Amino acid sequence: MARRKKVYEGKAKILYEGPEPGTLIQYFKDDSAPTVAAPAALEGKGVLNNRLSEFFMTGLNMIGVPTHFNRRINMSEQLVRMAEIIPLEVVVRNFSSGPMTARLGIPEGTQLPRPIVEYYYKDEKLGSPLVSEEHIVAFGWANQQDLDDVIALALRVNDFLSGVMMGVGIRLADFRIEVGRVWEGDYMRLIVADEISPDNCRLWDMRMPERPDGTIPDPEPMSDVYSELARRLGVMPSNVTHTTKPTLIN
Repeated sequence: MARRKKVYEGKAKILYEGPEPGTLIQYFKDDSAPTVAAPAALEGKGVLNNRLSEFFMTGLNMIGVPTHFNRRINMSEQLVRMAEIIPLEVVVRNFSSGPMTARLGIPEGTQLPRPIVEYYYKDEKLGSPLVSEEHIVAFGWANQQDLDDVIALALRVNDFLSGVMMGVGIRLADFRIEVGRVWEGDYMRLIVADEISPDNCRLWDMRMPERPDGTIPDPEPMSDVYSELARRLGVMPSNVTHTTKPTLIN
């Protein structure tokens, strides 16, 4: 069967025209942005991210958080709703790490007083810079009501993901989502789009063995995170044994 028309291709996914108007086929690649922690191609990563994103998106839909996810089609593809993506990466931080530690000097692993929502302008040529609400409203990427709704959406996602991860011995340090607009008649609403997987989450393993002195070390980044997360959540496909560490978010 001929492949559907390609709409977009990124580092980790390809979008094709869907079988019905307003739908897309989202294909998960094994590729990722090459880093010291993760090579350019990870065998089986696409299958695992497809299953994991399905798990998280389905859970969000069930608790009333709207997403673009419709259903999984096969091992590497899922049917999603077409949306107009707001050109922002929305990052929720629960603990200081990565760029926040570098910018503000807060020690790595420090729990924040409350979850902090940050915005990064989606432009790889510019390195996806951190932007303020003033920038977003002034340049017309979203209005103030949109931003209020984005924050509410992001915090609900954070509550859900934090609870799920905690239940399997994982600390959710931070994560990134994308938000899209969909129209139902004259009514517009915002939904969670793209994916939720180890590619856009910073996860720390809380199931650390005791030290010789009987103390438990602080949580640390998970090794083999794709397959280990899938195993703990019970969504590991039987024919995939991959893994390595994820590409961390901004």
